[in-house]
Amino acid sequence: MVEQSSNEPPALITQSGVAPGRRKWGVWTWPNLITLIRLACLPIFLWLLLGRDDRASAGWLLLGLGGTDWVDGWVARRFNQVSEFGKMFDPTADRLLFIVGLTAIMIDGSAPRWFCILVLIREVLFGGTIAILTLFFSMERFDVTYLGKWATFLLMGVFPAFVLGESDIGIHLFFTISAWIAGPIGLILSYYTAIVYLPTIRSSLARGRA
Repeated sequence: MVEQSSNEPPALITQSGVAPGRRKWGVWTWPNLITLIRLACLPIFLWLLLGRDDRASAGWLLLGLGGTDWVDGWVARRFNQVSEFGKMFDPTADRLLFIVGLTAIMIDGSAPRWFCILVLIREVLFGGTIAILTLFFSMERFDVTYLGKWATFLLMGVFPAFVLGESDIGIHLFFTISAWIAGPIGLILSYYTAIVYLPTIRSSLARGRA
């Protein structure tokens, strides 16, 4: 019987009966479960924002989802539960949450339409290109740059701030000002990093098809 170390949570189901202490994990690991829970909160956000017109609750929920984006990755690295499925599932779920949430916010009118459209264009074109090249052209995965992480961090905070800024909470003006300060910076960084990634995409595609 394999003993489990005290600092490692039990895997829900490991791949082909692999012992919990090993590095080859299946689908049902704790990081993937956290990602699944975050994804399951998306319908709740849509219901709060578009169904109940409760911008305060919707904004806080979206802010919480964005703030916990790092949790699944941290758990995977901290407890050595990185899986090939998780490497694909986590960024796909994050992008789905971002695009669907952003579209709902644009429909609701909480954020400027032009700003939402510019962010959506970048996400759909860049994210779609990465997904197609990875799935159908065997492109190797590559690490996100420091600026890319900052762009994502800013944009994931900007849209909850826009929503909370249009709510009836007492500090709504603080969120509106914060959104207008961080929004343009995040938008510029997102387009800049997309351009910077082009040489990396070409080299990763070449290595994957070699």
